[in-house]
Amino acid sequence: MTSANICIIITIVAYLAAMILVGVFYSKKSAGGTGDFYLGGRRLGPVVTAMSAEASDMSSWLLMGLPGVAYFTGVADAAWTAIGLAVGTYLNWLLVAKRLRIYSEEISAITVPEFISKRFGDTKQILRGIAAVVILVFFIPYTASGFAAVGKLFHNLFGFDYMITMLIGAAIIILYTIMGGFMAVSTTDLIQSIVMTIALIVVLGFGISVAGGWGAVCDNANSIAGYLSLTATGNIQTGEVGSYGLLTIVSTMAWGLGYCGMPHILVRFMGISDAGKVKISRRIGSIWVVISMAVAVTIGIVGYAMSQNGAILTFESSSAAEAVIVKIADLLSTHGVAAALMAGLILAGILASTMSTSDSQLLAASSSVSEDLLGGLFGIKMSEKTTMWVARITVVAISVIAVFIARDPDSSVFNIVSFSWAGFGAAFGPVVLLSLFWKRANKAGALAGMIAGGGMVFVWHYLLKPMGGVWGIYELLPAFVLALIVNVVVSLATAKPDESVTDAFDKAKSLYHK
Repeated sequence: MTSANICIIITIVAYLAAMILVGVFYSKKSAGGTGDFYLGGRRLGPVVTAMSAEASDMSSWLLMGLPGVAYFTGVADAAWTAIGLAVGTYLNWLLVAKRLRIYSEEISAITVPEFISKRFGDTKQILRGIAAVVILVFFIPYTASGFAAVGKLFHNLFGFDYMITMLIGAAIIILYTIMGGFMAVSTTDLIQSIVMTIALIVVLGFGISVAGGWGAVCDNANSIAGYLSLTATGNIQTGEVGSYGLLTIVSTMAWGLGYCGMPHILVRFMGISDAGKVKISRRIGSIWVVISMAVAVTIGIVGYAMSQNGAILTFESSSAAEAVIVKIADLLSTHGVAAALMAGLILAGILASTMSTSDSQLLAASSSVSEDLLGGLFGIKMSEKTTMWVARITVVAISVIAVFIARDPDSSVFNIVSFSWAGFGAAFGPVVLLSLFWKRANKAGALAGMIAGGGMVFVWHYLLKPMGGVWGIYELLPAFVLALIVNVVVSLATAKPDESVTDAFDKAKSLYHK
């Protein structure tokens, strides 16, 4: 093992140790109880809220998936995805965050399924149970994509066994999540967002330098037809140009619709200490998302220029190209001890992007089992201590399943994330929006909408999308629209909500406008 590799490993180990220490700190500081474990007692500050929400949102997709897509096919697909996400981020903060924070406290809800259930006055807890199942179905593969990113990182860089390194990464995430709960997860997400930012900046600067300057990067990209176009895609292998029409653009931008249905992001809104501070969080989070995604797309283009001049290898597929930042960091590590330590920080940034999402997903999935399925739907009475143990065991069980799914090292991080994102966006997005803005929405509509949205994601992805053409659009768009229509139609066709439900809606609305 080279001295550069040793420096990288030292940096990564120090970073991982710091994450565990955060978990230990909050395990001792915690006031105890599920409310503290899952929502931190609603005492999250605006900066931590903003950065933890966005770090848990971006995942390994930011540092691996997005640059990989830009590297292999050019600007269009990556850029329109980023634009859709940027718009969706801002609108989610603007329309959902403050309202959800106020409403969830008013009805004493600490999880997203519990909020949906109490918002619609579902005394039988059917909504809560269905929502919990949706979270488990889509979070497990989403978490698997994060674990896969960890395995790919160490396999591509050091040649370490993919499965062993994936298991080590998963174990560390599990450890600090079950120790410190929501506050540990949110604080580590803040730290991880900072590390991710440093990684993006350093990789971009170093990559441009090695590629021969910005002019050389542009000249290389311009040499491939359609590579820098927003209405076409280039192919670095064949040089052929693919069309990227209006329907594809709308479909790709539909990624932004997913935000209002992401449980691990929505719970950050519910946990902020002061609803009046949401505006600060919105500005910080939105700016960071725009800049980080723009840099990530640019890194993909810079990476291809580096491949062309022989600085790094040329990737043969979009999935393989997800390792472009890893290879750039590996090259950086050969320029001395200081550079090797910085390369280690960059690779820690990839770990950070993975861990910041996986920990949040594990916590949300854990709450779905202990709070929403066992305690809510099945009405099992448990002490606080027992509930906490169930939550922690659930984290481990879900991780085991996710590891099994992620055992294939050739799986694409981008593809796994896009499917899970669509599932949450379609199942929860319309329900959350209507619950906050439409008093007439009822539990029958919410139930029908969730089932229709989640079901359509599977139907479109596996049955219709393979047909190509107009059917080839991103499954989130048709599933979201269908869920919204079904929710409204069924709500209007069935009985109005009870007076107690509408009174709570009016109370939350009046508090929002204060």
